[in-house]
Amino acid sequence: MRLIYLTLLGLALTACDSKPPAPQTPRYDAKAFFDTVNYRGLSLSHDGQQVLVSSDISGIFNVFAIPVQGGSPRELTDNPGSTFAVSWFPNDERFLYTRDDGGNEIYHLFVADDAGQHDLIPDPNARAQFLAFNQDGTAFYLLSNERNPKLMDLYRYDATTYQRQRLFNNDQAFEIGAISRDGRFLALDRVNNNSDTDLYLVDLQAADKTPVLIGDLPGENANFRGLTFGPEGHFLYFATDAYGNFNQVWSHHLATGTQEKVAGSDWDVSGFAFSPSGQYRVGSVNADGRTELTVSNARTGKALVLPELPPGDITGVNFSDDDATMVFYLSSDTSPANLYALDLKSGQARALTSALNPAIDAGQLVTAQVVRYPSFDQLQIPALLYRPKGASAEDPAPVIVWVHGGPGGQSRHGYNATLQHLVNHGYGVLAVNNRGSSGYGKPFFHLDDRRHGEDDLRDLVEAKGYLQSLPWVDKDRIGIMGGSYGGYLTVAALAFHPDVFAAGVDIFGVTNWPRTLSAIPPWWESFKSYLYAEMGDPATDGERLRRISPLFHASNINKPLLVVQGLNDPRVLPVESQELVAAVKKNGVAVQYLEFIDEGHGFTKKLNRIAASEAYLRFLDTHLKEQQH
Repeated sequence: MRLIYLTLLGLALTACDSKPPAPQTPRYDAKAFFDTVNYRGLSLSHDGQQVLVSSDISGIFNVFAIPVQGGSPRELTDNPGSTFAVSWFPNDERFLYTRDDGGNEIYHLFVADDAGQHDLIPDPNARAQFLAFNQDGTAFYLLSNERNPKLMDLYRYDATTYQRQRLFNNDQAFEIGAISRDGRFLALDRVNNNSDTDLYLVDLQAADKTPVLIGDLPGENANFRGLTFGPEGHFLYFATDAYGNFNQVWSHHLATGTQEKVAGSDWDVSGFAFSPSGQYRVGSVNADGRTELTVSNARTGKALVLPELPPGDITGVNFSDDDATMVFYLSSDTSPANLYALDLKSGQARALTSALNPAIDAGQLVTAQVVRYPSFDQLQIPALLYRPKGASAEDPAPVIVWVHGGPGGQSRHGYNATLQHLVNHGYGVLAVNNRGSSGYGKPFFHLDDRRHGEDDLRDLVEAKGYLQSLPWVDKDRIGIMGGSYGGYLTVAALAFHPDVFAAGVDIFGVTNWPRTLSAIPPWWESFKSYLYAEMGDPATDGERLRRISPLFHASNINKPLLVVQGLNDPRVLPVESQELVAAVKKNGVAVQYLEFIDEGHGFTKKLNRIAASEAYLRFLDTHLKEQQH
């Protein structure tokens, strides 16, 4: 595996001497944190005996089968590029998986059977997305933009011959949300803007297949999005924020059109699904950055009492066909996602994986504390605060303000190898959920609409004052870093508030909004109106977008900057980072650039993630930790 490592101004990313850590605090390198095994996705086999997952145990994500009764994972694919599990077939041991080419996000869908592995999409430039199997497993459905790069059409594939037919021409650029188990009804979302999405229903057995509007709030903005069709075949379940500040789940009766509230909370409902037989219903809410899950009997409403488990969030719940077994992931700030199997008859749970690198003492990892601080207008800003062990008024720590992606993302609880690596080496981290972040209700989410790089940026500036009020924080050594939209805000902070932060790390961040918004990948057509409502249309808002783009104000940057980029990124083009680095170089500022030739928007290969994390630490040690010593 090869990466291109470019250093500008002759500034190498080398470690510098630093004060030795306290003896009771062992330090681990990035490899130790990333040698933790990552597991993604899960599908339970037709006989309930194997779980299909993606794992990077070899350094690159591939597909594995893990026995429900315990045992070593069995590797099912050995591809040189990151490969992700999709689903077992319902009646045998064939499976579906997906991969792109080096992070370019042109995903294809593959089937693995006795004859080998087959690409189900004939056009190499087309993109595919799995939707579902039908009820008896004789067919499956996927979305592809073969006919038009901007439109994801619906195809039905025979599960034996893989012969296909196009069922629905998506000429209006809907987002296709769900299909009923009998293949008759299709739920479609039309995104009007970032606060208004309408829900449509299509009868695929009708002659004209005309979408029928079933979810809208006339005269007002509200989001309606299809979630799933009920196993009984009578209802479509959808999420909406039409009747409160948070997402609720409602049902739509397919025969009568009547709608009723099914689930709601003082937080967003973030998940809703049924077991294959319909016996169990699974719901989850996003409670202050943590997933709270409930499993209940769908008929009686009685909650299933789960066995005592380690602290953490349960996600990815999946049931066997006979509802005898439930598998899921359990994770926390100090524990990566581990796979569990629960015998629903005996109530006994079994851990099937041990993801944390045994070389790491889990007691040395840090659990984040939920905090809130006032911004410039007294709005309370939620954040996750990681305090390194040993930090005190006598030995204050440098701190990094961590900015999530988006716009509209959220920093949540859960194991983050990059953050734990920094915290282990003595850095505090404040993961800020600035205004515009999801998870805190509609008003909070929309506070930054077309105010990006302004009000949300000021939330980050105010974070410094909050941190300086903490006795264990070194008030002069506060930096900022983030990825994607968080990378943009990082560079914007250095360009528009050049005296606030002592150093910055930009991970594939946007620097030129007019260009980025004009170069949206074609398969984002249904999402374009959302993004333009959020950020602005480059055709009509070009002046404002240029004003908030840090590339055009790079001459203001006077603090050290590290920029990291994937060469195949289709969202934030490499030129965004390259031009920024060239511009900052002219200022005589310490600027460094790290580019991965085999990555896109996010780094999936373990060696690259290790290299990036070590680069962050070396840069911060040089330009933040040691600047006052």
